[in-house]
Amino acid sequence: MVNRLISISILVFIAITSIFFYCGALLLWLLTVLIDKRLVILHRYTSAWAYLYVLVVPAWQVHFLGKERINRKTTYVVVSNHQSQLDILVCFGLFFHFKWISKAEIFRVPLIGWNMVLNRYIRLVRGDKESIRKMMDACETTLAEGSSVFFFPEGTRSATGRVKQFKPGAFVLAKKMQLPILPIAVRGTTHALPKKSMNFHGRHEIWVTVLDEIPYEEFADLSDEELSEMVRQRIIPHVEMEENEAA
Repeated sequence: MVNRLISISILVFIAITSIFFYCGALLLWLLTVLIDKRLVILHRYTSAWAYLYVLVVPAWQVHFLGKERINRKTTYVVVSNHQSQLDILVCFGLFFHFKWISKAEIFRVPLIGWNMVLNRYIRLVRGDKESIRKMMDACETTLAEGSSVFFFPEGTRSATGRVKQFKPGAFVLAKKMQLPILPIAVRGTTHALPKKSMNFHGRHEIWVTVLDEIPYEEFADLSDEELSEMVRQRIIPHVEMEENEAA
């Protein structure tokens, strides 16, 4: 019961504060949209808004490793494993510029979804071939403009924390655009906020590890399948560490 009440309190806090943060985002968009074509300032504001919801839960202790590996002047195809809805909030805490790819229905969520529209994040209808084509076109345009794009190539959250097979879209783009891949490993969010649960689950350690970027020259001759598996194998040891330690 206590955990349920904490969860409700967090959700109410998010709902109320989102009203004020969205108004701020809208004002910031109006002031900067003509001079900040990539919406870098708005994304930075959105990152602070989102990461606040991690900071207000002291039971979630987030540790960032390797942030110094991010070259903020480089355009990346960013790929990460996906354990929980919480992944999005904690990855905002990296505070570098990128565009999310997200399910189309999230863009219809009042305030938070509307802010995603302002940021020109990229929407996707799962399983819809036309939507996938439009998403890939939007990613190409975004990358060409100099904004990184953040993918969860598993396509959906892993219920167990184990890293599932990667879909090829991110890797097709990296090869076509000849851009480096930035792998990111997220660990601990599975237990902090499990799939299909909005309840509070107590104290948890969360780790976000930025791995070395993979330059185009390193994967230019690989097939899409070979590349996706190579990146997956680099991420896995940083994600499944706790399972291996417990075994």
